[in-house]
Parts: sequence; structure tokens; C-alpha cells
Amino acid sequence: MKNLDLLAFDIGASNGRATLGRFDGRQLHVEELHRFDNNYNEQNGILRWDASYLLNQLKVGFLSYKKLHRGKLSSFGIDTWGVDYGLLDQSDRLINNPRAYRYATDNEMQNAWKIVPQKALYERTGITALNFNTIYQLHRRKMSDNSNLAKARTLLLMPDLLGFFLTGEKLSEYTNVTTTNLYNPKEKDWDYETINALSLPPHIFTSIDRAGELRGSLLPSVADELGINSVLFSAVGTHDTASAVAAIPGKGSFAFCSSGTWSLFGIETDEPIITNDTFSAGFSNEGTVQGGFRPLKNIMGLWLIQECRREWAQNGNRLSWDEIVAAAADSEAFRSIIDPDFPPFFSPGDMNGKIQKFCHDTAQPIPMTKGQIARCIYESLALKYRWAVERLENIKGTAIDSLNIVGGGAQNKLLNQMAADATKRAVIAGPIEGACIGNLLMQAVALGELKGLEDVRDVIRRSIELEVYEPQNVEEWDDAYNHLLKYMTQNRG
Repeated sequence: MKNLDLLAFDIGASNGRATLGRFDGRQLHVEELHRFDNNYNEQNGILRWDASYLLNQLKVGFLSYKKLHRGKLSSFGIDTWGVDYGLLDQSDRLINNPRAYRYATDNEMQNAWKIVPQKALYERTGITALNFNTIYQLHRRKMSDNSNLAKARTLLLMPDLLGFFLTGEKLSEYTNVTTTNLYNPKEKDWDYETINALSLPPHIFTSIDRAGELRGSLLPSVADELGINSVLFSAVGTHDTASAVAAIPGKGSFAFCSSGTWSLFGIETDEPIITNDTFSAGFSNEGTVQGGFRPLKNIMGLWLIQECRREWAQNGNRLSWDEIVAAAADSEAFRSIIDPDFPPFFSPGDMNGKIQKFCHDTAQPIPMTKGQIARCIYESLALKYRWAVERLENIKGTAIDSLNIVGGGAQNKLLNQMAADATKRAVIAGPIEGACIGNLLMQAVALGELKGLEDVRDVIRRSIELEVYEPQNVEEWDDAYNHLLKYMTQNRG
């Protein structure tokens, strides 16, 4: 076993980071090298990601390693959010900046169902209907007779697109492919039946590879530009949730929550679970780094408080996260409850007003202070976690003993305790930078230094200090949970 210097690029919909992992064969030592903001921009009425900016930030990550360390990088890997993609022309040039998923509407989704019914699409792919899924983004282009789609020769999801810029390799990694709503788990390939039915160009979809495989190395031109060695490129769980779940050191029957802008809530299985119950409850079957599946629910997560905080800052009230959590802790419990997945919450803008309107329309006290709004969001998230755990138990057919929370939300001690109380289960929080750590250790798998996921999780248990939250005062959450269920029923109606 040799010492490895590994570089993980983990890019979310609001920020990204370059993280160095030094692996000595037994433990992983992690150091953040570079952090940067990531935001979509409006260009001619379309929300887009700045691909050149993101590529430059990756280069800064390499240069940060070069500046701070004199070693030789063994490998790098890239993970991002799911569903978004870029199109390359016949000369392998990016046709336009990739569209952002928040540009989506329900119109293209409902139009696609006229061609491929929603239930049939779920039975083929195991992915629940979300209007921003890649399938509906592409169908929107087709509906508008989009010329860029017509001249495209290659589609690459965001992490694969960035990897292509650095290495020239054009492949699509399995975990992110499963988020597109265009992967058929029975065929273990793109769902060409649906692709053809929707008249999407089948030639733009590349071969699929798996996490834990090597993908080539930095282009000589890029290595020369940066003044570094031609670093090997490893396929990791390119969907950030897949990498984060790989970093969960759970044992026994556990559920996971990758807590960030979204709360991705699920379990691991060898095969997809595609039933009437999973369809009606909105559970997707996304891929795992070991080639299996994650039956999970996309719950609108910390986006709610992120948007409120952004609006407060615009109005001159800049609060740290610690200040927001403290204000929530000092506010009255169970004053107001919302359904975090109420459709108007999915779009940006006036989040405070949307939450207040929800409470007004459901005849609840309207949260007015920042602490009341934050408390409402955190309690509602914890209650929605309970709803997800109960449905996962029904899907799995066995009891779930604990909940493992990873990602940035694992730092929120108040929310962690609320989650333990609401779900009546122990909550294990950490690792915080789960996606980075899963990314780094799957690189070690690609390099042959670890055999697979069990080795990865053994390393994490030796390397990361975790926090455990035991449930307390669980009875007082029951009444609030019944309120959540009532509001969810009202919203469906």
C-alpha cells in the first residue's frame, strides 16, 4: 500500500471546493485547498451555468495543490449535482453554456407524458417525475425545435463535461446517468425506447462507465499550462449524493440523508424498487457507487433557509448560520409547520413571503421574525424526515434503526437533534464533507489501493469522528407530525 495524494472536486449548485485527500493505506487525512461560489446566470431569459468559470476554478484547485504541496498528485475526480448537461458539436466544442435545472417548468413534463405516460416512464426508469429531470429539459428543446439540440453530437452531464475539458474523455458515469430519467435498470443502459419515442437524437448519448474505474489523465496541454504532472482521472460517484452516500459509515439497517440544498433521503439496495407504492410516494431509484440503487426521496432541504438568508442579506441583515440557528433555538416550538415540498418553494424569490402565505392559507400563526421562520423550516424538515423514514420502512419491508446524516447540514446540531426527536431514531451526523470523502476514496478504489465500498467505509470509520444524537421528548412531535400530514394532503388536493 503506497501513500496517495488525491484531489476531489465537489461542486454543488451554490458552491464548490477542491479537497486534498492524503491516504496512507489506513486513514484519510483531508485538507480543503480551494472554495468558490457557483451560481447560475440569466442569459437571454435562460438560466445557465458558466462552464468556463467552473473550469477555471478546477484549474485553481490544481494550482493550489502545486503551491502548497511538493508531492505528486496520484489522481483526481469530479462530482456535481445531477440532471444538468452540456452539448458538444461535431468539433467537440461546447455549443452554449449548460442550462440550469431551475429553468424548468411543468409544461414540458406534462407534454412528454402525452407521448410516454408518467407511470410507464417510471416503470422503465424507476425515477420519479421532477420537472427538471434531464429528460424533460431535452424534451423542452425538442418542443421548441431547438437548433442547438439538432447540431449536437455529444451530451455530457456536468461532471463528465468538466472532466472532458481536462482530459478529452467522453464518457457518462453511471450514478449521474441514473438521475436523468433516461436510464433503464433492466437493460443497464440508456433508455433508448424512451429516447426514440420522444424523438431525441440517440447518437448524443455516450458509453456508461462506473465509479472506481480509471478514465485517462490530464491532457498534456492542460498539464503543461498548470505545470503539474499528467494526473490520472478517476471515475467516482459523479453525482454528489452518490459520493456522499459512499462516505456513510453506517452499519445494520440504516437510512441516509444527504443534507444540503436538497435533503436526499433513502436506503441502499442491490436492485431498484419499482412498485405502485414507490411511484405514488415519489421515490426514485438512483445509482450507487457499487452499481446498485438508492431508493430515495428528494426533499426540498436547506434551500428554504438559504433563500431566506439571501433575502435578509439583500435587505441589509447579514446573519451567520450560527446566528440563524441560535435565533431558531430561542423561538417558540411548533408554532408553524410547512410542507417543505410545497411546489412554490422550489423556485427562487420571496421565500419568506411564500412561507408566510403557506401558514396564512393553512390557518396557522404567521412566522414574522427571522428566528420564527428558521424554526418553522428546521422543524418542518425534521418532520418530513419522519415521513420519509416511515415510507422507506414500508418499501424495504424491515425496520430502520438509525439515520445517517452527511453533507453540510450535518453541522446543524439543532436540526440533527430535531431529526432524532421527530424520527424517534438515533441520528449519526457526519462526515460533513461526505461527497468529497466518498469521491477521494473511490479514487483509491480506481487506483487499486482499496477493493470496494466496504474497504472505503472501514477507512472512514478509522478517519472521521462522528456525532450521535439520541431521541428526546419524542411524544411532543406527534401532534406536529399530524399537522404536516394534513397539510401534505391539502396540497395534493
